[in-house]
Amino acid sequence: MNLYSRDGVARVYIRALGLALIVVSAAIASAQISSDRTIAISHVTYGPGTSTSTSLSPLIALYFDPLQGVSSADLIKRALAANGELVAARLDIERARGRLRQAGLRPNPILEVEEMTGKLTGSRDRETSVGISIPFEVGGKRKARIELARAELEASEAEIANRERQLTSEVLMQYGEALAALRELQITENLNDLDLQTTRFVQARVNEGDTAPLELNLLKAEIDRLRSRKVLLEGRLRVALLKLKSLVGMPSDEPLRLREDLTAPHLPVVPASLESAVEIAIRTRPDVRLARLTEEVAQAGYRLARAQSAPDVAFTTRYTVERTSFDDTPIGVLTDNDKLISFGVSVGIPIFNRNQGAKSEAAIAVSQARTRREFLEQVVKSEVASAYARYEASRNAAAIFEQGVIARTNENVRAIRAAYELGEFRITDLITEQRRLLDSQREFTEALAEQYRALADLQTAIGAPLTEREK
Repeated sequence: MNLYSRDGVARVYIRALGLALIVVSAAIASAQISSDRTIAISHVTYGPGTSTSTSLSPLIALYFDPLQGVSSADLIKRALAANGELVAARLDIERARGRLRQAGLRPNPILEVEEMTGKLTGSRDRETSVGISIPFEVGGKRKARIELARAELEASEAEIANRERQLTSEVLMQYGEALAALRELQITENLNDLDLQTTRFVQARVNEGDTAPLELNLLKAEIDRLRSRKVLLEGRLRVALLKLKSLVGMPSDEPLRLREDLTAPHLPVVPASLESAVEIAIRTRPDVRLARLTEEVAQAGYRLARAQSAPDVAFTTRYTVERTSFDDTPIGVLTDNDKLISFGVSVGIPIFNRNQGAKSEAAIAVSQARTRREFLEQVVKSEVASAYARYEASRNAAAIFEQGVIARTNENVRAIRAAYELGEFRITDLITEQRRLLDSQREFTEALAEQYRALADLQTAIGAPLTEREK
């Protein structure tokens, strides 16, 4: 082609003008995308977490409300108050309080009444006695029993606190799954809506004879594929919400709308360093406290076993009335009535049973509880370190993905869409790039979900109430 001929100059001019229009159109589309729902893919502008709910589609509005929705903290409070298994487990504390009250009671006195008669043997002798025996606990038995019951009560409270920690973790994990499903559903719906808008543009081209009908069929097939995926994602979201309702004790037919955004979860702030996280966990985690209290229970049980080796002592007093008859007397039958008061002390003699077996068993229980507590502390340190490293890795991965892959892929789709509208690309090029963007968004959602799970795991591993993020 002769570039200096009139036709050559015209072709070069037209092609240059077309490329310029592509660049300008891409810039305009990019500006329009940031304030419109034309592309509606960027998680920052179009994901759950927008400032108002008016821009939400009717489908997303069924499951998400940034103003009136339920946060993870709200669901945790409801779960701790209404979860049936936890409510039943809390009754163990009342049982422990009953044992503590019983442990402080002193032994009851014993009333003894005895009647002896000689009628069956032909004698007129008769004896009636009434006695009271008062046991005395020596060797610190009552004190040791109270200490054991009090330690068991504190251990029951720590066990409930640990169950609450585990339930909190389950609610957070399930909330994160629901957020991930919601984000994928919204991204897929936005792409589907965008393709529906493109269909009208392509249909107009087909009607004018500028585009082959095959392009319209390819686009419609892509729309159906996205619609099918949207149905699957909505089902996955519903399942996650049903599991959440089950955990928190909500009726299955009660509406539940999420409020949080997977990119900015309302979870506690992470400690500044691994060392501080480990220190908090060892100091406040309920299962570590439970292990320590279990060791204290074992020690109290050993002290009680030693106290019970002391002999039993009882103070006794008795009032006796004796009636004795004498038949062989010159003046007939004589009757002698004697009234006696006796006092006594009974003391057990620890010759054979000195509670040797119970003391040996209690000593082993102390050693066993100490070993378990030391092992648990090592496990907790490992769990915190693992969760902390997992969170740091997932946070860095999500940041790289957001700043690199997602931003560039969004720009590619915008540019290709603008170029397609100018006739410079085929519909297959646009569909391919959109699928690449959808795959990237799916992987980014998984990275965000992993970050959420890691953060929830770290909170569970630390186990202490931390400062919450700014809402």
